[in-house]
Amino acid sequence: MDKKQYIKVMDFVRSYKYGIRAIYIAGRAITYLTAVIYLLTITMLVYKKDMRFIRVIAVPAAGFILLSVFRAKYNAIRPYEKYNFKPLFPKDTHGKSFPSRHVFSIFACAGAISFIYPFTGTFIYIMGVLLAIIRVIAGIHFPKDVIAGALTGILCSIAGFANL
Repeated sequence: MDKKQYIKVMDFVRSYKYGIRAIYIAGRAITYLTAVIYLLTITMLVYKKDMRFIRVIAVPAAGFILLSVFRAKYNAIRPYEKYNFKPLFPKDTHGKSFPSRHVFSIFACAGAISFIYPFTGTFIYIMGVLLAIIRVIAGIHFPKDVIAGALTGILCSIAGFANL
């Protein structure tokens, strides 16, 4: 997306009385709901003495660490930096935009959950797509950032859970 497209989308959201608030709350709700479901999945596995809990924790965590190191070194600028506009949500982070860690995390968690509870994992993947859209609409990420985050999360899960 270019500056004109970002401004057009953000102006559309701003044109509604509670547009920014709705987008912000939806993004937070998706993030927190995913975290709760992920932690409940781990809790259930531990309770059942299912040793897969180790992999459910380790795979997304290892991917998150590797992604964070790459992202810090690559240090891609964010749309609001490149185009000099105010994003929909308060954000003062500079760089570290590619790939999106929020989107990576939700897709990595969805992958981990999918291998234990496929229906629930599918629900999380759908929420991940919505979160990716929100992050772009808000002017926090470029589409390539969220696509790369999603694909990396999926690949991390495939690699980590392939032989279960």
